[in-house]
Amino acid sequence: MRVAIVTHVVRHNDGQGRVNHEIARAALDEHIAVTLVASHVAPELLADPLVRWVPIRIGRFWPTNLLRQQVFALKSAWWLRTHRAEYDVLHVNGFITWTPADVNTAHFVHSGWFKSPHYPFGVSKGWWSAYQFVYTRVNAVLEGWAYRRSRVIAAVSQKVATEIAAIGLTPRNRLDVIYNGVDTQGFAVAQGDRARFKLPDDAFLLLFVGDLRTPRKNLGTVLKALQHLPERVHIAVAGYLPGSPYPDEAKALGVADRVHFLGLVKEMPVLMHSVDAFVFPSRYEAMSLSLLEAMAAGLPVVTARTAGGAEIITPECGIVLDDPDDPHTLAQAVARLASNDDERLAMGKAASELATGFGWARMAQQYIALYRQIAGQREDRRRARKPDANDTDTLTANVLAGPQRADRA
Repeated sequence: MRVAIVTHVVRHNDGQGRVNHEIARAALDEHIAVTLVASHVAPELLADPLVRWVPIRIGRFWPTNLLRQQVFALKSAWWLRTHRAEYDVLHVNGFITWTPADVNTAHFVHSGWFKSPHYPFGVSKGWWSAYQFVYTRVNAVLEGWAYRRSRVIAAVSQKVATEIAAIGLTPRNRLDVIYNGVDTQGFAVAQGDRARFKLPDDAFLLLFVGDLRTPRKNLGTVLKALQHLPERVHIAVAGYLPGSPYPDEAKALGVADRVHFLGLVKEMPVLMHSVDAFVFPSRYEAMSLSLLEAMAAGLPVVTARTAGGAEIITPECGIVLDDPDDPHTLAQAVARLASNDDERLAMGKAASELATGFGWARMAQQYIALYRQIAGQREDRRRARKPDANDTDTLTANVLAGPQRADRA
């Protein structure tokens, strides 16, 4: 069986990229040939003889992500259509190419984010807000097109599945839920080290992980909640910092001395074992990898119903808020954990136990089962057809083509 996977990057330190990395690795372990149509692929995958990389080069002169994504979609579609005989199953991620797919993983639903009561952008709020508005609307339309033309849609949470169903699918679409995975072992066995991150030893430490350049992840409400919490409650913030408004906001709120901006963190398991609780009141989320990682690390979770991962959080392992924008309720939830070590530790243990059911291997095997099912159904239809000259020519061409290491698009 030969599988083609289309994604921008395939690597460990990227949410969607990590998902596809684990799927590719598991497929290779089962001797499935994998073609990666991507701009970047982790070197360790390229060392496998069953991997074929089709590099999609974008160039730096395209001024916006919206345009760069279209360039990727067009270039990838050209390669896929001109090399259709060289793969059996096509797996894409949302709208990423103009070629209809066999499997489409829905990591995000732009129409769901746009319809959210917490959506903050508009055309009358400045050029950046107008661009975000256009970006969301265009992607909502393109994603709807991609999902309706996909044979199987794999939603990363039930929340995402519900939002995709609301788009209006066709009878030919099949909608499954395949939750993202997590390195349960790696996050469970790490050891904390506050000194490595220059974090205070005597503080009750929260952890926030996410994009610090947009309001969707909602660090602002966490900073406001700090105003209503004791001085000993601090927060470590991990995420790309340049261009973020939050350092200035922390100063304006008078909590800057209790907020520790760490930038991008490579040793996330160590960091998670260095704090006391994970806080993530995202205004909109599909299924957060960092939330699963925090649970695997044994952290109690404070999140909001607007975050896709909230659907798996039980009262035994975390606190789920109804309103992500209520700093008072958020502060009460954190204060509850900070004042009761026994409850906090019990929640952390329950979170770790729950996370064991969301390993990468489980997720990858669900995708591989899908691949085999689709390839098997396609083969059954091929055998049911009366053989003709074209079938013979196609088979001969595939045999003669042999494996290739990399093409360029």
